[in-house]
Amino acid sequence: QVQLVESGGGSVQAGDPLRLSCAVSGRTFSSYAMGWFRQAPGKEREFVAGINRVGGSTLYAESVKGRFTISRDNAKNTVYLQMTSLKPEDTAVYYCAARSGLISTQNNYDYWGQGTQVTVSA
Repeated sequence: QVQLVESGGGSVQAGDPLRLSCAVSGRTFSSYAMGWFRQAPGKEREFVAGINRVGGSTLYAESVKGRFTISRDNAKNTVYLQMTSLKPEDTAVYYCAARSGLISTQNNYDYWGQGTQVTVSA
């Protein structure tokens, strides 16, 4: 069984940075592509960023490109989401997810964390 635990969420002002972490346990972390998704109130969960198993390839949603950076440390079994220039529209619950195979922008990940709240005030 794979377990994912997010941390680092909180309340910030517009323009501030924030870094999310997701610790993964249970299986070989480097076997999984990792993704970050978010869900705002009243909206569907959406893809934010993804990274392949070795960290050499990344994907981003257009809305966060140039502001967010996904990275991973396979020695620490952790994936990160560095967020800069945060906007109120970035307010959401952020989830990390793991899947065997390639990065996906869809919700077809095998394992999910419980989520961490990010609130950005104007």
